Amino acid sequence: MPRQVAVVIETSGSTDVPKRVMLSTDALLSSAAASSVRLGGSGQWLLALPVHYIAGVQVLVRSIVADTVPVVLPSGHFDPAVFAASAGRLTEPLRFTALVPVQLARLVAAAADDPHLLAVLRRFDGILVGGQALPSLLAERAVDLDLHVFATYGSSETSGGCVYNGTPIGDSEVRVVDGQLEIAGSVLAEGYLGDPLRTSDRFLEVHGGRWYRTGDLGEVDAATGLVRVLGRADNVIISGGEKVSLDAVERVVRSLPGFGEAVAVGRPDVTWGQVPVLVVPAEPGAAGLPEDSLERIGEAVASVLGKAARPACLVRVASIPQLSTGKPDRLALGRMLADL
Repeated sequence: MPRQVAVVIETSGSTDVPKRVMLSTDALLSSAAASSVRLGGSGQWLLALPVHYIAGVQVLVRSIVADTVPVVLPSGHFDPAVFAASAGRLTEPLRFTALVPVQLARLVAAAADDPHLLAVLRRFDGILVGGQALPSLLAERAVDLDLHVFATYGSSETSGGCVYNGTPIGDSEVRVVDGQLEIAGSVLAEGYLGDPLRTSDRFLEVHGGRWYRTGDLGEVDAATGLVRVLGRADNVIISGGEKVSLDAVERVVRSLPGFGEAVAVGRPDVTWGQVPVLVVPAEPGAAGLPEDSLERIGEAVASVLGKAARPACLVRVASIPQLSTGKPDRLALGRMLADL
């Protein structure tokens, strides 16, 4: 292990084999400094995420840099009331927290009928939301509530979020090569512990510069520099000879009322090779999905992504299996569908 490595983070492994990412002190501090500039200063943090993932580690690093003591949310089920009580222990003028979308969704839903919680949320100078894409409807609801939300994009390999609301922070640069996003800057990891082949595959030396190939499909607006993430390059199936991004299918479906937690996965099909399947969590007391749900969803998806992306079926499960980061556990979902 290189001597400059301060932390080793194991990635979530939601769609792939977990990797152990080596991060230097310089990379972590560079990320914290860039975040502070973008957020308008250093302050006190409410730690609401596990510290064995990069988002939790960065809350600790930012707290050290700011010389403030973070308030730690109790472990266990995420409860908006407990979150509000913990936030009440913050004492510094500038206050921040970092969440995953499912946590923000629970807070937003609860705040609609709880003026105290709404006031607590509005008191935060920055609510970072990352780990997975922030659904557009949830983002709109947060804006309507006047919350200071920053949709972040990054990974363990970039010391956490290095793009806030579509704009790279600090000295981070983002470009597109063969449809995939690549990132450069002082926040990059040293590589993967004990895996030189994967390190050389993902961390590229180009004309004296170093770039991380993210594996995410995306775009960078030539005029504004805004980064748009389109989904994982490895979360694509071939259906009837056409490429279908399951992330893109999810974005369309989640924009429809009542399907904000739907997950799209691929399933083998004798005719088409593979087809998209939607997995939807059951609501307490729900009798089932309306008969026309699949047809309505199929029309919506096909109008945006083409007929090949139309989901073949809807599967309702008791709950969507999740990793501790709040991401859907797609490997577990695949195993569940195989048993049906």
